[in-house]
Amino acid sequence: MSTNFHRKYITTNATDHLWGLSINSVGQQLIGKNEPYPPQLHPTRYLFNTEKGRVLNEYQLLYITRGSGRFVSESGGSQNIKEGQMFMLFPGEWHNYHPDPETGWNEYWIGFEGDIIRQWVDNGFFSKENPVYNVGLNEEIISLYKRARIIAEAQEANYQQALAGIVGNLLGMVVYLSRNLSFNSSIGSSINTAKIAIHENISTITPEALAAMSCMSYSRFRKIFKEYTGFSPSQYIQQVRINMAKEMLTNTHLPIKEISLELGYENKDYFFTAFRKVAGMTPMQYRTFTQGLNHDQTL
Repeated sequence: MSTNFHRKYITTNATDHLWGLSINSVGQQLIGKNEPYPPQLHPTRYLFNTEKGRVLNEYQLLYITRGSGRFVSESGGSQNIKEGQMFMLFPGEWHNYHPDPETGWNEYWIGFEGDIIRQWVDNGFFSKENPVYNVGLNEEIISLYKRARIIAEAQEANYQQALAGIVGNLLGMVVYLSRNLSFNSSIGSSINTAKIAIHENISTITPEALAAMSCMSYSRFRKIFKEYTGFSPSQYIQQVRINMAKEMLTNTHLPIKEISLELGYENKDYFFTAFRKVAGMTPMQYRTFTQGLNHDQTL
């Protein structure tokens, strides 16, 4: 016997829409072996025929924690689904999905809409072409869905904003977990070791030395490092140097020339140029701003 929860209709008002993310549905279905899908208690608003599929007017994020099945969408094609995977439904996008009869599945979902999710889609964080995410079995994700159910049932004042926070957390977890699980453990370990080496040897470290330390060619190391961090090795080193410079300018009275040398900048003018490019002001201006010093104290 399956256990179903459905919030058939969640209300939203003008303020909820101004928030940028509003939630329309949240629920859970535990589908046993050879049980019909979707079950009769599935909300009419979201009911669909698994032979024909359907189109929704909202986004939905589904999480499968037991069993296996099939998911197909107009842009993403047909894919097998297994426990530990999430998939997203997009508004206006035809889709279909169902558990395998011999396994059934446990399914959590939450439906939402708003300018924030549209912006994340437009910026490439989520796409119709790649709607399935490997996140593994994660207790934190399950607890977020369950928390959303409790809030949706209580419907206390401003509950929509609390639900929006949960959806933002869930979507952040999707990006974080799926991205990190796409790298094998040895790659992740190599990149994290390189990042530590940068922090501990900031004045002398070079991208080439990091590649040699990781036992990779520089071209391969650079490619993997950028995929993992979003920065090339040289960009990451530069960012760490500028962040350290900001801390030293704020919390010490060391001369700026000494700070630049300590961080590996042999040319003070180059340090000024690099700092201004990142911080939007010179090191002297930054120290004056953060310490409230007179201009002649910053040299």
